[in-house]
Amino acid sequence: MEVLAKETQLFRRDCVLQGFLIAALTAWTLVTGCTDSGTKPPTNQFDNVLRDAVEQKKVPGVVAMVATADAVVYQGAAGKRDVRGNIPMTNDSIFRIASMTKLPELSRVQVLEVPDAKIGKAKLRPPKTPITVRHLLSHTSGFGYEFFNLQLHDYVATGAVPSISQGGTGFLKAPILFDPGSRWEYGISTDWLGKLVEVVSGQSLEDYFRQHIFEPLGMADTFFNVPADKQGRLVTVHQRKDDGSLVETPPQPMKPAQFFSGGGGLHSTAGDYLKFTRMLLGGGQLGRTRILQSETVTLMEQNQIGDLTLRDIRSLAPQIVKDAVRIPGLLDKFGLGFAINTGPVDRGRTAGSLAWAGLYNTFFFMDDAPKAVLEEFERAVYASLAGSSHRQTK
Repeated sequence: MEVLAKETQLFRRDCVLQGFLIAALTAWTLVTGCTDSGTKPPTNQFDNVLRDAVEQKKVPGVVAMVATADAVVYQGAAGKRDVRGNIPMTNDSIFRIASMTKLPELSRVQVLEVPDAKIGKAKLRPPKTPITVRHLLSHTSGFGYEFFNLQLHDYVATGAVPSISQGGTGFLKAPILFDPGSRWEYGISTDWLGKLVEVVSGQSLEDYFRQHIFEPLGMADTFFNVPADKQGRLVTVHQRKDDGSLVETPPQPMKPAQFFSGGGGLHSTAGDYLKFTRMLLGGGQLGRTRILQSETVTLMEQNQIGDLTLRDIRSLAPQIVKDAVRIPGLLDKFGLGFAINTGPVDRGRTAGSLAWAGLYNTFFFMDDAPKAVLEEFERAVYASLAGSSHRQTK
C-alpha cells in the first residue's frame, strides 16, 4: 500500500495501531483488543487529543479510530482536509497511504559494491545467495531506497538506473546493496513482491487487490486511481517549513498510475484501513470473511531476521523526509511486513507488538510534530484501559 508521510503502527493481534501521516495530515487507526467488550473509551479524552493537535498547529487535520477485533468503538476527526478550500476533515477523508500498501528479473540482480577508487566507478558482482520471498517480506533482500541510502543515491545519480521519482518501473532495475539475508534495509522489496503477485496470479495488482482484499473486506474507498466522484474527499498535502509552519501544496489533477506499486501507491480512508487491520487482529479473518490463514498471520508476527536488527533510516532528502526517520516504539526486529517491538513501550504498546509506517510526498515525508500527536493519542488510549481495569477490580 502506498504511504503518506509516515506513521503506521500495527501491534500484535490483540493490540493494533495504524497511523496515517500524510505531509503533516494525520489519519490514525488504533485497533485494540485489550478492552472488555462492554467498555467504551473516553471519547472526550480522545477528541481533546485530536482537537488540541490542530489548535496547536501540530497537524492541519487528523482522523483517528479505535476498535476491537469485533467492532469500532471510537472514531473522530478534527481540522481541515483542505485548508484553502476550508473543507473540514471527516472520517471518510481519503489519504495517500504510500508504504502501508515486488521473477526472472530477480535472478539477474547484482550486488553494488563500494566504488573502486582507481577507476572511479561502482562495481557489481553476483550475490552469494539468491533472493527469496522471505527476504523480500522481511526487507533483508538487499534492495534499498535511493533517498535513504547514500551508496544507492550516488549510483542512481550516475544515470546507471532510473530514479524512483521518474515513475514507471525503471527503478526496479536497481542493484541490491548486500548479499540477501546478511542485513536489514528498508527499500523496494515490497514493489518486487507486487510484481511477483502479478506473475503468479496472472492479474494486475489492482485487480488482485480488488478481488482478494478490498471487495471481500468491504474496503470501498481504497484505490490506486481514485474515481472522479470521490476525489473531492482527497486530503491535501502539506510541507513543514524551517520555522515549523505548514504550507499547503496546491491540489494537482490526478494522473492515472503508471504502474501498480506494491510498495506505495494506494489511497484509502481510516475506516477502510481499519477493516484491514481488524482482519489481522482476527488472525486473518474479519467477520465471516477470511483473507489469510491464521498460520500466515502468526508467521507475520514472528521475528524473521534472526540476530539482525533494524538500522536507523537516514534521509537524503531533508526537504521531504526529516532525518532521522524513526517510528515511535522500540522497534528492533522485523516479521513478514511489520517491525516488532521486543520490549514494551512506556505507557503504551506491549512487548511483541508490530509496527510499520508509510510516509508520503513526491518521495516520502516524515514530520516529528505529527509523531508526537500519535504518541499522545496512544498514551490516552492505554491510560483509559488502565482506568477501566482499575474500576472493574473495585
